[in-house]
Amino acid sequence: MTTNTALRFPWAGLIALAVASFLSISGEMLPTGLLPEMGGDLGVSESSVGLLVSVFAFTVVFTSPVLTQLTSRFPRHRLLVGLIVVLAVGAVGTALAPTYGLMVAARILGGLAHGVFWAITGAYAAHLVPPDQVGRALAVSSSGGTLAFVLGVPLGTALGQAVGWRVAFGILAVLMVAGAALVWRLLPDVGSGAADAEEFRLQASQAMTGATPLGPGALATGSISIVRNGGTTRELLDASVLGVVLSCIVTGVFMVGHYSLYTYIAPFLERSSGLSSSSLSVALFAYGIAGAVGLLLVGLALGRRPAVAIPVLMALVALTVVGLLVFEGSAVPSFVVFVVLGVTFGALPPLLQVRLLQLAPARIRDISNSFYTSSFNAGIGGGALIGGFVLSGAGLGALPRLYIVIAVVVLAVFVVSDRVLVVRDRRRKAARRAARAARAARGPR
Repeated sequence: MTTNTALRFPWAGLIALAVASFLSISGEMLPTGLLPEMGGDLGVSESSVGLLVSVFAFTVVFTSPVLTQLTSRFPRHRLLVGLIVVLAVGAVGTALAPTYGLMVAARILGGLAHGVFWAITGAYAAHLVPPDQVGRALAVSSSGGTLAFVLGVPLGTALGQAVGWRVAFGILAVLMVAGAALVWRLLPDVGSGAADAEEFRLQASQAMTGATPLGPGALATGSISIVRNGGTTRELLDASVLGVVLSCIVTGVFMVGHYSLYTYIAPFLERSSGLSSSSLSVALFAYGIAGAVGLLLVGLALGRRPAVAIPVLMALVALTVVGLLVFEGSAVPSFVVFVVLGVTFGALPPLLQVRLLQLAPARIRDISNSFYTSSFNAGIGGGALIGGFVLSGAGLGALPRLYIVIAVVVLAVFVVSDRVLVVRDRRRKAARRAARAARAARGPR
């Protein structure tokens, strides 16, 4: 069995995970580029098609933690392959659905598999490498998600516009089956039974445990004992546990802002920014390339200090969305600003996940990652839902304004919460010093 002590970087296995991630995200987000085509064929509004993204995402939110726990003793390798096959079945159902209701059912099926898939891929990647290479491994395995925006969504959009959106989903299903075969062949197995699955979870947790913004060793303890009243102790909420909660909240709310706009980016770019429908796939492609640049920056530099990089990028995201309003009606400047948004936002999801994995105590890292997945998808689903209501009520022009407000609020929450975590960490260190002093005063027994 491959362990996290392997000397060679496991490129083949991580690339297989990246391919699977690419296909999963492509299936989730493809409707965003085909809103007019799907709505016209099904006889529903663009906001109703946008709700297909909400249905997919909320399925992940409500089922991911439970299904992750229920499948915790399944062999990880076989489980991943099976999940990709289920995603393919959901894509086939979307391609063949004769009615909007049946398409909703197909999206729910895909969401069931998508949530568990993303809950375990981070730990799987961490299992394959030594602790000092976890950030690099996560950057490689999660790059497929970014590449889905680079290639999956724009190419799917272009294909759907050329030969029909149903054909686009059908081709995606075929590629998912091929992706399942690739994962089966290239990804190292981590065990074939419950005991091996338990060992995998332990090794993955150990791999992701280490120095954090709060200091080395904080992650492995679970909870912190504080000396009170002459040596009596009580357990307080670990700063790292609080960090997980705050990180999930920040992630979810920020995604609401982004996907309230991005879900409806096709009509927004065409009607508010002045881009032609033929230029839409080009704009989405450029946005995806920009997101890949953002991901590369995470791997090269930003991932080393996520607590600093995250608020800076949030502020830049808000400024670029302001630029979309400033250059409304001007195609070329709007295109440039949209690409810059791709760079700034593209770096945020991997940074937020790295930060959460740094903060999560080892004993709850798997479930923490599943809650991160839930919060992320709650933001996607909530953003699509809220954006649909705003689109129907106030119109396209209100969507970037909503995004700006949410980004500014979340930025403030992040800065304050980070300060809270620092204060709690200082209290933890002071309590440790007090405990050592008390033990020294009592002397040897």
